[in-house]
Amino acid sequence: MVLMLIAIVVTTVSVSIARSLGGAEVRAAGRDLVAALRYTRGQAIVKREEQAFEFDVEEMTYQAPGRKAVALPEGFEMSLVTAAQEQLGEGKGAIRFFPDGSSGGGVIRLLRERREWQVEVAWLTGEIRLREIDT
Repeated sequence: MVLMLIAIVVTTVSVSIARSLGGAEVRAAGRDLVAALRYTRGQAIVKREEQAFEFDVEEMTYQAPGRKAVALPEGFEMSLVTAAQEQLGEGKGAIRFFPDGSSGGGVIRLLRERREWQVEVAWLTGEIRLREIDT
């Protein structure tokens, strides 16, 4: 009886830890993406010229100007909603930042298992926000 109780507790704890780690990985990927977007916005302001942050949804990568492409960890899904003129082809798109800090706006969704995080880029202010979506 005691061994069965211990087995149940260990199983419950391990499942809880696995869910927490999955959520942490999605959150970390979202934070890295937000940092790269903020870098791109900063470059547009400092250099006083438009900067485009590019996405390849099929390859699961994103790229800030002048930097190497970053691949999302295995098991992730990504979707992008951006302005029609920023769609660069099948599964590719960009979010453009302007010298005044504004942007073309867009929404990037990161999914892994049952965890979903959304990165929102405001078109008027260029503000970048990361939030968890309840699924």
